[in-house]
Amino acid sequence: MFERIREELRNIEQTHGVKILYACESGSRAWGFPSKDSDYDVRFIYVHKPDWYLAIDQQSDVIELSLDDGVLDMSGWDLRKTLQLYRKSNPSLQEWLESPIVYLEQDDFLHNMLQLQDEVFSPYVCFHHYLSMAENTYMNYLMEDEVRAKKYFYALRPIFACWWIEENGTMPPIPFDELLDSSVPRETPLYEAISELLFAKMQNDEQDVVPKNRLLNMFISECVEEFHEYAKTLEKTNHDVTPLLNRFFMHTLKKAWK
Repeated sequence: MFERIREELRNIEQTHGVKILYACESGSRAWGFPSKDSDYDVRFIYVHKPDWYLAIDQQSDVIELSLDDGVLDMSGWDLRKTLQLYRKSNPSLQEWLESPIVYLEQDDFLHNMLQLQDEVFSPYVCFHHYLSMAENTYMNYLMEDEVRAKKYFYALRPIFACWWIEENGTMPPIPFDELLDSSVPRETPLYEAISELLFAKMQNDEQDVVPKNRLLNMFISECVEEFHEYAKTLEKTNHDVTPLLNRFFMHTLKKAWK
């Protein structure tokens, strides 16, 4: 599948006349808890030739492709759109850049993007994003007597991400096991419950359900309540990184097309 994905990325470059700067895996495979039938969520950043950016009309700045009945989902953002979102500390983009599964990278693009991380990362934006994700998943998917196992991890992972941001003030690690080990002591009932559920999820299909776990529900509910109080203490930053990102955009554009 790795080679298949790289081949499709090359096809996208030919079809759309772009150069892909970076491509990675997103979602459950990058997080480290795929089910047996999990699809592949490929995300990429690309750049057009310079003339494309000189048109007077706004053109589409995304490329999306679904193959093999949705098993291979590919979605990419143009470099300018990417940097506009980076300026806002977009958490999805931040996760792309930290993905442990990289399919393609041009030169030192990823290294250079990550060099800007300290300038663009906003604890305020990312904390609120993960808190909202945890709360919405909990309220919408974890209240019934039987729930989809994957939904527990769509609540637990952002809970641990919030913990990480509160403790470290930086972007949380992507792999779930790193977040778990940094948040919950081993040989505790909570750790054992999460580990057992993680094993079950990875042995089953995406749609499989499990009985509601009262220990996990109580833990998630209490964390959401506590994090709402902490969120009130966070302040937005007013640091303008636009000039820095403009220079990065021009440098990358020129380098990509020589």
